[in-house]
Amino acid sequence: MASTEDKPTNKTEASSWKDSFYNPRTGEVLGRTAGSWALILLFYLVFYCFLAGMFALTMWVMLLTLDENIPRYRDRVPFPGLVVLPNSLDITFSKSDPLNYAPYVESLENFLQKGYNDTEQEKYLDCLEGQYFLQDDALEKKVCRFRRGYLSLCSGLSDINFGYSEGRPCVLLKLNRIIGLKPLGDPYVNCTVKKDNPVQMQYFPRKGRIDKMYFPYYGKKAHVNYVQPLVAVKLLLNKEDYNKELSVECRVEGSNLRNNDERDKFLGRVTFRVKVVE
Repeated sequence: MASTEDKPTNKTEASSWKDSFYNPRTGEVLGRTAGSWALILLFYLVFYCFLAGMFALTMWVMLLTLDENIPRYRDRVPFPGLVVLPNSLDITFSKSDPLNYAPYVESLENFLQKGYNDTEQEKYLDCLEGQYFLQDDALEKKVCRFRRGYLSLCSGLSDINFGYSEGRPCVLLKLNRIIGLKPLGDPYVNCTVKKDNPVQMQYFPRKGRIDKMYFPYYGKKAHVNYVQPLVAVKLLLNKEDYNKELSVECRVEGSNLRNNDERDKFLGRVTFRVKVVE
């Protein structure tokens, strides 16, 4: 008897469950008629089209306030870092083994080949030394010439091994690019070796000077062919300096560029190690 009484109840529950998806008596699907579904879909279509339009309008207005060549906010990195080439903070090699120092020589040569050869530099201008090269009104910014020959003994022209074969290696130093930077004073690079007896060095260009004519930089899009000025340092090591790890620190001096921020060891300075094995 109990099982017979349960059958009508089960049929009612099954019918009620099916009607929640589609009710044949009222024509409702998921509790709504076709007209109700059409109205609610139309509402959401208009609502989301309105949101998309508002978003697009907001982005368009914001983009009108931006310059594609110059970032709006540039206060995060107001001063440049100093970079050493070859791209290593630990330069260790044997001067008697060409294969050992070859990666450093190739790194320097490949870097200079990218934009510092005379064939490239002939396209650029001989600018006035000691003066900023201002081009605020020019759409296409010109580039001041920096010949590879300015690096003299560290140019790779007279000595294709950049001094590594004689145990007196050259390193190249450059400032990171910062749009609009105009350093005050007369910036130059000065390097010191942390040891009791000082190590003699040669700087190219003369006195490690970074001329103002290479500033300001106007950005990657506006200043397409811009090449940074370089300072080459030749470490005049002697036999007594070989087989020792020497710590070399280079700083940008003579200007308002910061070089003593303890939170950033590369801001206006760089420290690297050199070890020459006979």
